[in-house]
Amino acid sequence: MIECPFYIVDVFAERKYAGNQLAVFRNAGDLTDDEMQQIAREMNFSETTFILSDQPRDGGYDVRIFTPVAEVPFAGHPTLGTAFVIRREIIGKDVEQVNLNLKLKPIPVTFGQEAGRDILWMKQKSPDFGDTTDPASMADLLGLDPDQIETRFPIQAVSTGLWFAIVPLKDLDAVRRARVNRDKYFAASRQEHEDGILVFCPETYDERNDLNVRVFVPSYGIEEDPATGSGNGCLAGYLVRHRYFGETRIDARVEQGCEIGRPSLIRLKAERQQDAIDVNVGGRVVPVAEGRFL
Repeated sequence: MIECPFYIVDVFAERKYAGNQLAVFRNAGDLTDDEMQQIAREMNFSETTFILSDQPRDGGYDVRIFTPVAEVPFAGHPTLGTAFVIRREIIGKDVEQVNLNLKLKPIPVTFGQEAGRDILWMKQKSPDFGDTTDPASMADLLGLDPDQIETRFPIQAVSTGLWFAIVPLKDLDAVRRARVNRDKYFAASRQEHEDGILVFCPETYDERNDLNVRVFVPSYGIEEDPATGSGNGCLAGYLVRHRYFGETRIDARVEQGCEIGRPSLIRLKAERQQDAIDVNVGGRVVPVAEGRFL
């Protein structure tokens, strides 16, 4: 095994030990695919990233992303967390933008200030919209009563890189009760749940926030994710397309992870631009630890 320094950061976190954990490995270009997957399984976070070299290529840094069971072409909190590590540990100065060369496409991450603290923003690709799902079928999959689903809006598959079934619920009670039936999940066609399931409602624990969200991704070994930048990017596109707030432009605060003890805050900005929707997802990153695999 090649020696690689690594860092642990909490993403979409307002403080340490909140948000979504991420392990970031540097100088990982000599690791094999199997070694990267083994390390990601050993870390057992939602995702682990590998910066292949400290040297940029084509204006960006080559990065690969692994869940405990598979590589993915894109994910939100790994993108922000890895950009944070690149600026702090590799570039070593306060640049305004870091570009990541991901398998999906190059993704720019910009650094700003809000209330005297850094906030990172990623511009995701314009969302694609897929099929809708029958509310009764989704309610059965989630262990909910059909009347707990908000049927004024569709259950629809959306992707900004990974596909999520976006499920509008009526209130926090419904969100808290949601549980994925694994047997039904894996027996269902992929079309019903895509890569994951995102449930949301307009009732929140913190009155400053606009939506409460939970995300389930059993197909990638993630029973529940504490903060999901890719899924919330899909949600941002969904909110604009269906005018959930009555407008084709949003600037929203989303809480996630509250039900599993990892409170997270995700910022969403999205706006319809002719035939596309601009999607930007933001949040804070907090460094937690660093070390070296032997």
